[in-house]
Amino acid sequence: MSHNPSNLPSLPDVDKEMRELGLATPAPELHGALCGWLAGGGESSDAWLSRVLVDEQLAGAASGGALEALRRTSESQLEDRSFDFALLLPDADAAIEVRSGALFDWCRGFLGGFGLAAGDRAKLSDEGSEALEDIARLAAAQPQEEGDEEDEEALVEIEEFVRVAVLLLHGDCVLAARHRQRLN
Repeated sequence: MSHNPSNLPSLPDVDKEMRELGLATPAPELHGALCGWLAGGGESSDAWLSRVLVDEQLAGAASGGALEALRRTSESQLEDRSFDFALLLPDADAAIEVRSGALFDWCRGFLGGFGLAAGDRAKLSDEGSEALEDIARLAAAQPQEEGDEEDEEALVEIEEFVRVAVLLLHGDCVLAARHRQRLN
């Protein structure tokens, strides 16, 4: 069973395009950074790579490529609110060490992108602040080398928690801000 809904580009496709651009960041971390950027109110544009990776020299993602598809799909999943939001992670058949490490990389990327976009001005609900702290704890975690079925279940629950936390933070920073603008 694959982690990624069919509309999110595959991890190998994203990896390949990143290598062609000379990017050394792991693909899950880049996706986390993109989602953090979007959830924190960063603009979704062709220049997202240079903004998220804080490198003005970076070329934009190729039109029609995996990275452009990653941005478009992630943005629409965040905006959709139907909880179809997905994390770009290795498939469920990968070792728990690989999957947990990729999830922690994703969280590290998310924190960086979110911080860049939201800065200190993020107006977070109590739940949003708590969610951000939890993502920060996950970003600092170390991958587990081996695991049993209980560990597998825990990892799935953590992934689900991260998905919901990201939607909550996007709601706090983007949707609530839009709502406030409409009221004024």
